Amino acid sequence: VAMGRSVEMLVAVYAVAVAGGGYVPVDPDQPADRNGYILDTADPVLVLSTSRDGFDPGSGVPVVHVDSFDETGLADGPVTDRERVAPVRASNTAYVLFTSGSTGRPKGVAVAHGSVVSLLGWMQADYPLAAVDRVLLKTPFTFDASVWELFWPLQVGASVVVAGRDAHRDPVELARVIGAESVSVAQFVPSVLEATVEYLDAGSAGSLSRVFSGGEALAARTVARLGALTDASVVNVYGPTETTVQATAYEVTDADAVSVPIGGPVANTRALVLDGRLHPVPVGVPGELYLAGAQLARGYAGRADLSAERFVADPFGGSGERMYRTGDLVRWSANGVLEYLGRTDFQVKLRGLRIELGEIEAALVERDDIAQAVVLVHGEQLIGYLVPTHEPIDEAAVRAGLSGSLPSYMVPSVFVVLDALPLNVNGKLDRKALPAPVVEAREFRAPTTPVEEIVADTFADVLGVERVGLDDEFFALGGNSLIA
Repeated sequence: VAMGRSVEMLVAVYAVAVAGGGYVPVDPDQPADRNGYILDTADPVLVLSTSRDGFDPGSGVPVVHVDSFDETGLADGPVTDRERVAPVRASNTAYVLFTSGSTGRPKGVAVAHGSVVSLLGWMQADYPLAAVDRVLLKTPFTFDASVWELFWPLQVGASVVVAGRDAHRDPVELARVIGAESVSVAQFVPSVLEATVEYLDAGSAGSLSRVFSGGEALAARTVARLGALTDASVVNVYGPTETTVQATAYEVTDADAVSVPIGGPVANTRALVLDGRLHPVPVGVPGELYLAGAQLARGYAGRADLSAERFVADPFGGSGERMYRTGDLVRWSANGVLEYLGRTDFQVKLRGLRIELGEIEAALVERDDIAQAVVLVHGEQLIGYLVPTHEPIDEAAVRAGLSGSLPSYMVPSVFVVLDALPLNVNGKLDRKALPAPVVEAREFRAPTTPVEEIVADTFADVLGVERVGLDDEFFALGGNSLIA
């Protein structure tokens, strides 16, 4: 299915499901090379698009434009198994969604009908929709969070509000649509929610009754800002594509003043926190999260090797059961919910010291003057990328504040203040698009004695900066004890 977000896209996805096929979402605006790789890997029998999208699969695959297709002579009754190539079963593939791969090539996650049904059943049981509800369809359908936006409301008689093609990246437009269309249920990536709240008021947000948020760590302050405008409940959800959208959930309460947990497993799902030897870890001890149960994907399309690596035998389940290695660090809290700590691949070693970047980010967003924060390692330095709330950020005050709660080696040596964090096409943080830091002297006073000139020249040579003045600090310019 290759088209932008539209009513036709919704119809095409339903048509594939009813016919007994599996849909592969393709964004016509993505690079032709990426889309070509997806089509080569998925090997579809048909491409559904629209005449206005002008999508060219570049192969012999037939293309049907759903907006101009002539339905004359076709039966309008329900489709039966007799008309399908094969009967629809719970184990059949419902969709293959391609996500970014570590090799640079996207990997296709194949999810079965039964997994989707389990997801939707849990959502309706725990957060029931009624016919009066209006659900916002805003997530790109190449992103797995779109699955429940597509299928949940219409299966229970609620309405779907289809946002504009690029609305998911436009907080002004999202705020407008929510108010104009009286949206009652919506989901956001936390960074987009934070930005959208800026443009909502009590009037436009008044129709909201429930907001789901996932894909990134949710800050308690963001929930509080939304809560000042609406009584809508906020549900923090977590789940990799490989576990059918959402594997854990947590309804935020007033007690979550600092951080928001990711909660406990959804129906028909088990969450296991294990060490490197696949042994369960005690409460409060970090470990890698493994997920098992009905919502596990079938595997990666055409990648049996990668499927075997990520979907491993479940030693705690029945014969033949699997569990998925998420690569996420979590811990069980004393009250029985999961706390997200970060990615195992975001846990870095800097000058021999193990650092959890998520811990630094969490300390930064606790400050009232910082709306969002990302920390990366650049060279041998920790770089903090900051988005201010309203008032300007005092970097010296930020550094001093961190020094009171974190060891010195976890305090970023350089801060970069941005108007907004870069987002990818799915509305999630694009770490690769963060600008490289520019380290330069602040207020320059030239050295005045031969000894000062020698020291300044040595600092500049070691640190790789153009010049060093009397007032510059070695560590503030990116120095460390190993090169001192």
